[in-house]
Amino acid sequence: MKMIFEQFSKIGIIPVVVLDDAKDAAPLAKVLCENGLPCAEVTFRTAAAEEAIKTMSREFPDMLVGAGTVLTIEQADKAINAGAKFIVAPGLNPKIVQYCLDKSVPVTPGTQTPSEMEQALELGLKVVKFFPAEPSGGLNMIKAVAAAYVDLKFMPTGGINAKNVRDYLAYNKIIACGGSWMVKKDLIAAGEWDKIGAMVREAADIVKEIRGNAK
Repeated sequence: MKMIFEQFSKIGIIPVVVLDDAKDAAPLAKVLCENGLPCAEVTFRTAAAEEAIKTMSREFPDMLVGAGTVLTIEQADKAINAGAKFIVAPGLNPKIVQYCLDKSVPVTPGTQTPSEMEQALELGLKVVKFFPAEPSGGLNMIKAVAAAYVDLKFMPTGGINAKNVRDYLAYNKIIACGGSWMVKKDLIAAGEWDKIGAMVREAADIVKEIRGNAK
C-alpha cells in the first residue's frame, strides 16, 4: 500500500475520470501515459466503469488505475476484480474501508470534518481524501486540521483546477490532488484526444514546476 501512495506523490495530480463508454478507456489511458499522468481514478458513476478499469489495467499494466465514487462493498469488489489498484470513496464508510484493507488494497475515503479524520486514523489510515475540497474551506481548512492530525496526509478533490492546484501541491501534507479539468467528460465523448493530451501535459508540467518530480 505504501508503494501506491508513493506513486500518488510522484504523479501529483490524479485524473478523475467519468466514462460513459468503455471504448474510450484505452485511448484515454494512452493519452494520460504519454503526457505525464500515468494514472486514472475511474469513477463508478456510470455502468462503463468496471469494463473501463479492466481495459486500462490489461492494456496499460504499468499505469496506476483505480476506482472512485465507490459507495458499496459490491462496487469495491467489482473494481478490485477488474484490476483496480486503489479505491477512492466520497465519504467514510468503515465497512468499505475495512473490506479494502482486508484485501490489502489502498483505500482513500472522503473526509471533511475532524471527527471523520479521527475515524480514519482509528481504522489505521494515513491518507484521506478531503472532499469536496474547495466548498469545504480548501487549503486553509486542510492546514488548520493538519496542525492537529500530524500523521495524516490529504488528497483534496472537488473544485481543484489548473489555477489553484499549485497552492495545494506546494503544501507538504498533500500527497496528491484529484481533478477532472484535464479529462472533461464532453472532450472524452468527442474523442478530442489532442486537446485532452495538451491539458494533461500542462497538469504534469505544473507538478514538475512545484515538486520537480513529474514524469
